[in-house]
Amino acid sequence: MRCLFRSGAGFTAVLALAACGAPAPVAPAPAPPHPAPAAAPVRITPAVARQVGADELGRVPVLMYHRLVAQPKSVYERTPADFTAELERLAAEDYVPVTTAELVSRRLDLPAGAHPVVLTFDDGDPSVFRLTPQGQPEQGTAVRILLDVAAAHPRFRPVASMYVNEHPFGGDTDGRTLRWLAEHHFEIGNHTRHHTNLRTATEPAATAAIAEEDTLIRQAVPGYRPTTLALPYGSRPHRTGLALQGPGYSYGGALLVGAGPAPSPCSSKFDPAAIPRIRSQSAGTEAEYGSTHWLDELAAPSGHRYTSDGDPSTVSYPRAEGPVAPECASVGLAY
Repeated sequence: MRCLFRSGAGFTAVLALAACGAPAPVAPAPAPPHPAPAAAPVRITPAVARQVGADELGRVPVLMYHRLVAQPKSVYERTPADFTAELERLAAEDYVPVTTAELVSRRLDLPAGAHPVVLTFDDGDPSVFRLTPQGQPEQGTAVRILLDVAAAHPRFRPVASMYVNEHPFGGDTDGRTLRWLAEHHFEIGNHTRHHTNLRTATEPAATAAIAEEDTLIRQAVPGYRPTTLALPYGSRPHRTGLALQGPGYSYGGALLVGAGPAPSPCSSKFDPAAIPRIRSQSAGTEAEYGSTHWLDELAAPSGHRYTSDGDPSTVSYPRAEGPVAPECASVGLAY
């Protein structure tokens, strides 16, 4: 199955090994933030992969956000200025946002030399997204900031994965905000209807919590199908497979709270049922687990960061980095 997404190089293809969770792409209002389609990529050879430093078995930062506030009182809160600075840093270091759904598809289409980053937002807080009466993202919200940063950096795609509960973004009862997100190719993911701890819940209660929110998302956005889940509190169910499949839902990935980068989706270490995330944080308690620390480490020569070869039809990596996951073996290119 081939799904098309708007990227920094125009329309690009992600060859999905699982069903895609995003709708047909719609250009963000008021104008598309990206340039016209580029020429077809150069055929990847070991020499070309070596030249761009391709490492598509490298690590991927999956960043976790909750709220933007003027005066943070917990490690799950960031100021709008801090959030803006983090996005500016990502853009300057040639990160390209992708959704969790795209990550678990296992084949990412990025410019040569670029690095994927997944921006995830839990709980549907109104500081993350609100619409004005005119139907535009409100100033100061995370989505508005993301759109503004992307407008200034054409390769920086304005996409993110939004993990919602019942009545997200301050009480979205008619689906208006979720429909806007879907139309602008953001991912809408499941976070259970009532933020249920799936570890302590009985199996019937856990599956119901997931299935009920899945139904609410489908009802709010006709034709949309969620494909990934963010585990509330990062708590995995006792039966691991329950997070990905149960009565009324079938997902390609589940996100932990975590404290470090995720393996490449083409690495043999990648577990779609337990994808680690990095808390967005620069200082304070447990800052060594936060995004500033990990982005510093990934940027170091020994950081083992995912770097694209520019060709979605191959998975290029230094020969010493193997093994590649079986799902990617047929397109693997070791050099």
